[in-house]
Amino acid sequence: MTDREYMQMAVEKGREGIAAGQTPFAAVIVRAGKVVAAAHNTVWRDTDPTAHAEVNAIRQAARALGAIDLAGCEMFTTCEPCPMCLSAIHWSKIGRVVYGATIADAAQAGFSELMVGAAKLAEMSGSPLRVEALPDCEDCRALFTQWRRTGKSATY
Repeated sequence: MTDREYMQMAVEKGREGIAAGQTPFAAVIVRAGKVVAAAHNTVWRDTDPTAHAEVNAIRQAARALGAIDLAGCEMFTTCEPCPMCLSAIHWSKIGRVVYGATIADAAQAGFSELMVGAAKLAEMSGSPLRVEALPDCEDCRALFTQWRRTGKSATY
């Protein structure tokens, strides 16, 4: 499968999250061409500010693979990871993260993002993690529009 196809799986998971009353973030983790985890944000459902899509996907992947070392995995996430999520991705040893929407897109939708770019943070910290934007990922940005139509606020 291609990066865009994996990202489309993340977008579908994001739509599931919105339908479940959650925020419009989702992530998919892949190893050797096989999806090992797919999750959306469950902060409100779990009353857990750390239950971001990327963290939820890492938890699922670690359970599925029976290991906390996720070396050889790649993550596809609908939005640029926040610093907390980027740290979790780094610590899990995922080698590459590809994102669709940017931190600026999330902030524009009303989310209180720390305006630190994921690639810049990885570089500044000396992480071997490769952080890549998927160009022209309108489906990821459209999740914010779909979510805003629910009338929910980004305040937790």
